[in-house]
Amino acid sequence: MKATKLLHDLGQSIWLDNITRSLLDSGTLKRYIEELSVTGLTSNPTIFDHAIKNSGAYDDSIREKLSRGKSGETLFFELALDDITRAAALFRTVYDQTDHVDGWVSLEVSPLLAHDTNSTLAAAKDLHTRAGQPNVFIKIPGTKEGLPAIEEAIFAGIPINVTLLFSREQYLAAADAFLRGIERRIDAGLKPAVGSVASLFISRWDVAVADKVPDSLRDQLGIAIAERAYQAYRTLLDSPRWQRAFNAGARPQRLLWASTGTKDPKASDILYVKSLAAPLTVNTMPEATLKALADHGEIGAILPPDGGDCEEVLAQFGKAGIDVDALAAQLQDEGANSFVQSWKDLMTVINAKSAALKRAAAQ
Repeated sequence: MKATKLLHDLGQSIWLDNITRSLLDSGTLKRYIEELSVTGLTSNPTIFDHAIKNSGAYDDSIREKLSRGKSGETLFFELALDDITRAAALFRTVYDQTDHVDGWVSLEVSPLLAHDTNSTLAAAKDLHTRAGQPNVFIKIPGTKEGLPAIEEAIFAGIPINVTLLFSREQYLAAADAFLRGIERRIDAGLKPAVGSVASLFISRWDVAVADKVPDSLRDQLGIAIAERAYQAYRTLLDSPRWQRAFNAGARPQRLLWASTGTKDPKASDILYVKSLAAPLTVNTMPEATLKALADHGEIGAILPPDGGDCEEVLAQFGKAGIDVDALAAQLQDEGANSFVQSWKDLMTVINAKSAALKRAAAQ
């Protein structure tokens, strides 16, 4: 049995961290669903930047949208929504069969809005309406300014993927925003079953400290951070506050492992998959990691609900001079800035392609 099937049967959802027009047109995504137990998908500005820049698959759509006077950001979101809604249709059976627990695809609001609460909320509402599919998450960063937008979006019934989380504390802040939105829906007599995941980024931790810690600690920080967050997640699910919401009909905001492609060439290609196997969670993987997992015949032990030895490991990093709290804030800021840069690169690609296609049409 493929390790992808083993992980799925354990109760962890496998989502693909990629989307391209060619993945859809070639039937590759459909094959991943049927053969590799993929039950969802995530996207971000970097993924779309690479997809559009490195392919001619979008050219006809760009021409058509240009003919209707679309340009820049407006044109991009139409391209993205075309892909996202097609992917959502492929996952709709999973969404229905799991009673809306799984089968989700994610589209991010403009990263330029990461520190603008009101504009983030307005963009989330707009994209959710335009997507027109029930199994589409709108991604909102878990920044200080993003948290109120997350609460309001959940209260408005918009399914949210909280992105750019790097620590237990950032996760708990996002979970609190989600729960506040759910509790407000309960108080207002609205159905509280609004879908959400909280995306904790893993591999960037180990990249950040690779040259700052002894080899004995190599590739251990991201996993320890994840274990600490998982312990907080399980504690929250056992809390009276959550159980009251659950009793009223709410669904858990599942913890999602993001950035799980191995960056260290000396480490296992499925390091962050084997180490983070746990039911009621999601692992969103790059294609290379998904294929590597499919080639393996086993998965790791189930993640301990109490976090295992994470505090001892984190104490060793502290002795090595790593301030985990400061680094978490730094990584979130850097992640937001990186997505802004990718967004700017994406807009440059969109504008350059648009200009080239206009010139070709005029010849």
